[in-house]
Amino acid sequence: MNIPYRTKRVLQRIGVALLPVLVLALVAGVCWYIWAQRYVMYTADGHAILNFELPPLSDGQAAQKPDEPEVSIRYDSGASDLEAVELAQMVGYYVEPGDLSNLDVVKAQIQALPSGTPVMIDVKSIQGAFYYSSTVSDTRSNQVDIQKMDELLAWLKKQNIYAIAKFPALRDYTYGLNHVPDGVPHRSGGYLYQDDDGCYWLNPASQGTLSFLTQIIVELRNLGFDEVVLDDFCFPQNTDKIKVDGDRKELLTTAAAELMKVCATNRFALSFVKTEDFTPPTGRSRLYITGKDAAQAAQVAANSGVADPAINLVFLTELHDTRFDVYSVMRPLSGAH
Repeated sequence: MNIPYRTKRVLQRIGVALLPVLVLALVAGVCWYIWAQRYVMYTADGHAILNFELPPLSDGQAAQKPDEPEVSIRYDSGASDLEAVELAQMVGYYVEPGDLSNLDVVKAQIQALPSGTPVMIDVKSIQGAFYYSSTVSDTRSNQVDIQKMDELLAWLKKQNIYAIAKFPALRDYTYGLNHVPDGVPHRSGGYLYQDDDGCYWLNPASQGTLSFLTQIIVELRNLGFDEVVLDDFCFPQNTDKIKVDGDRKELLTTAAAELMKVCATNRFALSFVKTEDFTPPTGRSRLYITGKDAAQAAQVAANSGVADPAINLVFLTELHDTRFDVYSVMRPLSGAH
């Protein structure tokens, strides 16, 4: 079929006019797709949905339902055969997260401390990134020099200090992303709750969660730490957007007792930062308290439920008020000298 010349010219003009529109539409579609990935949430049956009410993910990674929701528990209980060491009142120091960017300075500060001083260091982020070469997960932080951290942890094991590791227990973006059944669901159902930092929270009643925490705790124990402190051992605070089946205090109390039974030994302590009310486990364990001034210390101690507030209650503070002196207390390492 022959198309008249004038018709061809008209079609060419129309094509030239529509081409930029089609290109712009394609670019807009791609940009929208990339932008929308930040809001992808997932249901328990593996389907993806968009929810624009929740905070966007920082990396735009789509969530996937795991093939196996539970993690096998692996631990070595041989340490229980060693002679018991009693817990004692302590005055020590904690390494602030920002100081991990200069581990050479941290090492020098620790080296200058008196023999036997307790030192606490963070080993994992709320995003699920490990600050050292963990065998539990291959997710590594790009904010910390992993090689230097490994060297620091090996060096700590040889020093005469009381080494404490701290990490967020029930707040972990990466684990929640890959283990949907172990997370805390949104009250509307269908997907996990995310907090303002884009992090998922883990359910303390889940055996998968407890197995995951057990592996980390035992690994840190085998690396030479004398104590592990579980931060964020609570449900998401100040929100009504979560669904919790059961009494929150009872769920946390049961989880703490289970972790103590599996992980603690007569030379190794498992402790908790107290953000939410639960009954502390018996045995080699402490409660760490943050955000309290010295005037509140006595009341906090009276309501703590610990066996011996002088030993089992630890205040994390920058203050040097003498009213803290009757309890265990830890202050920033940067202010130790």
